Amino acid sequence: SDSRFRARIEQPPTTASHFTSSLSKMGLKSDPSEGPVRTFVKGFLTGFIEAIICYPTEFVKTQLQLQSKSNPEYTGILDCGRKTVAKNGFMGLYSGAAPLIIGSSGKQAARWTGYQTVANQFKDDKGNLSIPARMFSGACGGVTEAVFAVTPIETLKTRVTDDMRRGTGNYKGSLDAFMKILKNEGPGGLYRGVVPTIAKQATNQAVRFPTQFYVMQLMVGDNKEKMASPIYNGLAGAAAGAVSVIVTMPQDTIKTRMQGEEAKKLYKGTMDCAMQIMKNEGPAFFFSGTWPRMIRVSLDVGITFCVFPLLSKYI
Repeated sequence: SDSRFRARIEQPPTTASHFTSSLSKMGLKSDPSEGPVRTFVKGFLTGFIEAIICYPTEFVKTQLQLQSKSNPEYTGILDCGRKTVAKNGFMGLYSGAAPLIIGSSGKQAARWTGYQTVANQFKDDKGNLSIPARMFSGACGGVTEAVFAVTPIETLKTRVTDDMRRGTGNYKGSLDAFMKILKNEGPGGLYRGVVPTIAKQATNQAVRFPTQFYVMQLMVGDNKEKMASPIYNGLAGAAAGAVSVIVTMPQDTIKTRMQGEEAKKLYKGTMDCAMQIMKNEGPAFFFSGTWPRMIRVSLDVGITFCVFPLLSKYI
């Protein structure tokens, strides 16, 4: 009987245990080692939830940035929201939302995967990360999301929003815009404004990750239980989002102008766009739409840092 007992103990792992081991290596199993696949899935779901909640503020911000300073259509955030609902109904605030919701999922997946992959290379034996390493890892996450998700998705969102604002009726929706831009302008049409987008996203994440960490330290100190709290993480993320808006508002305004319907006729490139805004509308215009963007980004980053660790309990 002893020999039979030892034989059972020494049996090779089952197929199920092999599968579990493979999931753990890929990062899909909920264990302390964060793998790229698990990070990607959590980022994707985080982006989906965040985009549905935040899109109306993004829509209003874009409308305020696209309007003429000399003949503005809206007097502010509330006026823009009110007129949009009166003209197109509540769902008008979700015009052009489909690519941004899909893109936000891809954006968060790319951001977190890029950030975690680079950050893991800089962690010490205790898993700690220095502030410069957080900034560099954040910047890498920002570049990743700008190239793989943000630029083409925000181009679609801006073109559809601008088309609706101008009443030109060029596009029936996001998919129609995608097909027409590809047909008439090629893939490059979806990557108009890529330089300011990379600059904005890299700066955004280089600021947000260390700022969120600092704010968390101020709020909870070394309390490990509170540091794992989605609420505290969300509040710290909202503060980090607000700081990043102030730093990156000029890049965002240039990006939005570069992605508008008439951009190809109006601007020779990124620097020409910046110079024309400075000359024709003044430096203050670079901060047009700051408040709606700050509201949206604070919500965005707050929800992101709240939901992402929360998903770790289930994924």
